[in-house]
Amino acid sequence: MAELMSKARLRWACRRGMLELDVLLAPFVEQGYDGLSEQQKAEFEQLLACDDPDLFAWFMGHAKSNRPELQALVDLIVQRVRV
Repeated sequence: MAELMSKARLRWACRRGMLELDVLLAPFVEQGYDGLSEQQKAEFEQLLACDDPDLFAWFMGHAKSNRPELQALVDLIVQRVRV
């Protein structure tokens, strides 16, 4: 498996062009990322590589990712916000 990003690089990658994404992704890196499996951490990095309009649609429930592993992370992040 490829080497994962450092926490500092993840924080930077979570800074998006949309405030709605920033308020979801940045707190997740601080509060939930460490609890992910190595596989999920790699998938989270893949999620961060997606385009902002796609992420916005997935997080707002307007669409679903066609990649189940990414959709599972979106669902996990949204669930953490609702708690």
